[in-house]
Amino acid sequence: MKTSDFDYSLPPELIAQHPAATRSASRLLHLDGAADRFVDRQFIQLPDLIGPSDIFVFNDTKVIKARLFGIKETGGSVEVLVERILPAIYGVAKVALAHVRASKSPKTGSRLLFANQITAVMVRRVDDLFELSFEGEASVYDILAAIGEVPLPPYITHEPASEDESRYQTVYAKVDGSVAAPTAGLHFDEAMLAALQARGATLAYVTLHVGAGTFRPVRDDDIATHKMHSEWYSVTEATVAQIKAAKSRGGRVIAVGTTSLRTLESASKNGELQAGSGETTLFVTPGFQFQTVDRLITNFHLPKSTLMMLVSAFAGYENTMAAYRHAVISQYRFFSYGDAMLIEKKIKT
Repeated sequence: MKTSDFDYSLPPELIAQHPAATRSASRLLHLDGAADRFVDRQFIQLPDLIGPSDIFVFNDTKVIKARLFGIKETGGSVEVLVERILPAIYGVAKVALAHVRASKSPKTGSRLLFANQITAVMVRRVDDLFELSFEGEASVYDILAAIGEVPLPPYITHEPASEDESRYQTVYAKVDGSVAAPTAGLHFDEAMLAALQARGATLAYVTLHVGAGTFRPVRDDDIATHKMHSEWYSVTEATVAQIKAAKSRGGRVIAVGTTSLRTLESASKNGELQAGSGETTLFVTPGFQFQTVDRLITNFHLPKSTLMMLVSAFAGYENTMAAYRHAVISQYRFFSYGDAMLIEKKIKT
């Protein structure tokens, strides 16, 4: 298939610029891949659509304030988006890989100054990223928490506000490391989590740190040539045990977000989910054989994106494109702050 196969027309006014008044107040398009049909619902109805043996798998990554603004030692302005904080060598994380925007790229050994007090040295280029070493005693995590800015996606046009600091973060976020939110999880509040448990569902967690590459366009029309960005993930023994127990009861595995799905499928070896951590570059396209996930909750994704391809693989290409056309006509809200979909895995015939 071609990248152009996953294109669709989206009026700009349907791109949600702000979250709904409350987290669970969004709409929910229920796409049944088994029956090739979709139904308009409200997200608050989700507990009515699950069984007592089902298990929800959430990505508990936490968005860091990854965007910094500063100046180069030559005086030019610079914008930095931290992609990944590297593991600490001597107890304090001091080094990060980042995207750097400037009139001229900083050279090796040059210094960047942030907030008139924090200095970072450009160590080297790593593909399209810059390795930055921050000086002083504070860790990169502490620096970002103190002077960083919420890294809102490029299609959200307003400057980050206090609303974004809370709403561009899931209520169950726990592990620092993402530069983009696992947006399907933004619809869940404490009341919704409690309602799911009251129905008998199990709640489990994995971690995948979402990188800025999630917004990287697929530049070649031949999707086979696209190189997926690498992201770190972790699946615990406890989560594996919860999923196996749910499946043994006849329950369905419901991945909350494409990041949870990619984590579970990356950790599924020879048809069996295994605990562990590592890097994943899993690129899910039509024809992919899903081994663990039965249902998917996700937001609406950008045209011609890798996430459109993933959804098409899960729900079926024709189903997905028809659902998106319906969503546009019905004026659903799109992307990170937009509405959600509940998707049943397409049964292959």
